[in-house]
Amino acid sequence: MTNSSTLTRLAPTQVELEISITAEELEAAEERAFRKMAKNVRLPGFRAGKVPRRVFEQTYGADAISSQALEDVVPEAYAKAVREHELNPVDRPKMEMLPEEDGKPKRVKATVEVRPEIELAPYRGIELEREAVATTDDDVTRSIEALAKDRATLVPADRAAQLGDVVTLDYEGKIDGVPFEGGSATGQPTELEEGRFIPGFATGIAGMTAGETKDVEAHFPDDYSEATLAGKTAVFTVTLHEVKQYELPPIDDAFAQAISENKTVDELRTDVRRRLDAIAEGRARRTLGNAVMEKLLAAHDFSLPESMVEGEIDQMVSDVATQATRYGVSYEDFLARSGKTEAELRVESRPAAEGRVKATLLIEAIAQVEGIVATPADVNEELASLARQYGQPPDRIRKALGTNLLSLMDGIVRNKTVEFLVDNAAVTVKEATETPAS
Repeated sequence: MTNSSTLTRLAPTQVELEISITAEELEAAEERAFRKMAKNVRLPGFRAGKVPRRVFEQTYGADAISSQALEDVVPEAYAKAVREHELNPVDRPKMEMLPEEDGKPKRVKATVEVRPEIELAPYRGIELEREAVATTDDDVTRSIEALAKDRATLVPADRAAQLGDVVTLDYEGKIDGVPFEGGSATGQPTELEEGRFIPGFATGIAGMTAGETKDVEAHFPDDYSEATLAGKTAVFTVTLHEVKQYELPPIDDAFAQAISENKTVDELRTDVRRRLDAIAEGRARRTLGNAVMEKLLAAHDFSLPESMVEGEIDQMVSDVATQATRYGVSYEDFLARSGKTEAELRVESRPAAEGRVKATLLIEAIAQVEGIVATPADVNEELASLARQYGQPPDRIRKALGTNLLSLMDGIVRNKTVEFLVDNAAVTVKEATETPAS
């Protein structure tokens, strides 16, 4: 006779199992428990592991065996019930032994969160729009000039500073007249590229000459990583000491041979164009992947397991703490500067966490229907990529991952599923526009 169980659905993502444990199962479990416990028992007159059960129970009590037997049999009975009802738990169950009734088997109640039942909306043929890959001649030229810049030399420039120059600066930044941490430097070599600094800083310095001092106004973006500075305007008092410019090597066949396996500049330009096309194509596919997921999320509505959402919030809060540490700020100081409590941060993180969990469940459901899995070849390819990235043998990477290899496999399935959705979408290509240089 095998154990039986009944299921009661408490909520869309929570069920209650009542599991019966038969006398036969309990007796078998008690015998296994006794044999395991007797191995470590030494009593006068008996060899180790040879103590009769009757003597063991007289010495230690029958309850010791029964208690150990239940610890062994309950997980097994729970696992059978999960398989019987085809459940997909997302958390550990809460177990409770129910009161015994005369003439009836022991019963245990297990309450557990499960993945929701998802009725998938159509996910093939989702209408998407993308721009055509359009690498221009100017894109190729800028990219080659960037390669040449790596081999350039810096020479003094007897003129006003321009964007692209390297200048030596003293500066002190203030917000509302008060200096802020990290806002000052002395004798700082600085390459004037607007994208490297907060908006207004580099362009404000352009036009200055050596020996000049000037106040430059710059604005921290609203999403700036340092919460206490985000959205604020700073005034930097800047003294410029020196202006240097890059002197590029001639971009000729010799240059092409020095930096690549190409023999001529024309071959180099063809190679660079191909690479830029690949980068643009990859960017376009990532954009399509994000777009297809947004449409799928909007097309589905189902309950989310609270434990998964809370787990995602835990991860997001942990990521914030890690990021704060990278900026030399403790998590507590970050909260104080941002004017938030951890509870408020968790509430603020919930919508994004719910979106991530919903996306995960959708991708898992589609992957299951389509039979998308992480094959050994997929795993080996990913390990090889990580090995190249960290300069370590693949076997060492595999060993270092340990149980995280399962997370790596989940990531592979997620990426393959998104690629599947993009490949099976109805994509309309818009008229080509210039692709920004990469």
